[in-house]
Amino acid sequence: MSEFTSADHEFMALALRLARRGVYTAHPNPRVGCVIVTSGEVVGDGWHRKTGEAHAEIDALATAGKQASGSTAYVTLEPCSHHGKTPPCVDALIDANVARVVAAMGDPNPSVAGSGFETLRNAGIKVSTGLLQADARKLNEGFVSRLERGRPFTRLKIAASLDGRTTMATGESQWITGEAARRDVQRLRAASGAVMTGIATAIADDPSLNVRDDTIRTDDIQPLRAVLDSKLKMPPSARMLNLPGSTAIFCVDDGNRQALEDAGAEIHVVSGTAGQTDLPSVMRKLAGLKINDVLVEAGPTLAGRLLSAGLVDELVIYQAPHIMGSETRGMVSTPAWLNLEHRQALEIVDVRKLGQDIRITARPAE
Repeated sequence: MSEFTSADHEFMALALRLARRGVYTAHPNPRVGCVIVTSGEVVGDGWHRKTGEAHAEIDALATAGKQASGSTAYVTLEPCSHHGKTPPCVDALIDANVARVVAAMGDPNPSVAGSGFETLRNAGIKVSTGLLQADARKLNEGFVSRLERGRPFTRLKIAASLDGRTTMATGESQWITGEAARRDVQRLRAASGAVMTGIATAIADDPSLNVRDDTIRTDDIQPLRAVLDSKLKMPPSARMLNLPGSTAIFCVDDGNRQALEDAGAEIHVVSGTAGQTDLPSVMRKLAGLKINDVLVEAGPTLAGRLLSAGLVDELVIYQAPHIMGSETRGMVSTPAWLNLEHRQALEIVDVRKLGQDIRITARPAE
């Protein structure tokens, strides 16, 4: 028999909805929500807005005030037990005389990792864990990936025609999809810690890779622009180097480093193979920069390399209702996959229409 009641499920679901409010702003911290309940009534709620500001528990306790005494706190992530930019949340819960804490999941951060629950139990607070855990992990799958796998959650975005083509023979590719799909990409960017592309795309398209939708962007928060440029061919005049936010260039040969640093770029030297940046090394470096989620907007070469290396966690494919023909480039360029056994099996997890386009969300099959 489950230790959780229907009311527990209801209040944790509310905490998860609150946590989702931080999807564009909490990075690199996890998205966390908290609900304080006394005698079956919500007396306080809160969520973590951004790094350096109050954690969800502190926010909720502030609204609950003295009504938090004897309450149950529903929180989507194990309360922190260490001093970071803010004091430990476990201390605040103990000081507020909370009687019970229900947490969706433990914190994968080694600085917490069970110590928060232990501190609460030692203070006489009843602790229950695992309620709606799958939902909580999905909400923070980038944070979990960085802490558990040592690399960000990587999402590959592709815009293509119905026949799977992305670029005309002339190199023309804007715009394949319609306005609704492009707005959706803005949301993906805003929810990501970094937007990645390759040097070929950076030179050919001179992209901005920023969030331009003012209904999404808050406080001018911009994802890191990450460019894979093994020989530092990026021109210092590139558009992205003159925009708010940071641009990180990952290279093997840093001979042109000074000019790009003078233009505002951050240069990161990584290991390389056959003149190309080593992709796992790039991902580890991004994790070291506290990047939880990476959105890849690149040409078929980098897309194929990431897929072949097993570094793509999700594909978001926007398909427009037209045929581009044979003299065009496909979605990915891969090594010679000669037999059906070599193909990348995917699980489609969502299909929906955006304007006249179709968005397919898929993940590598287990």
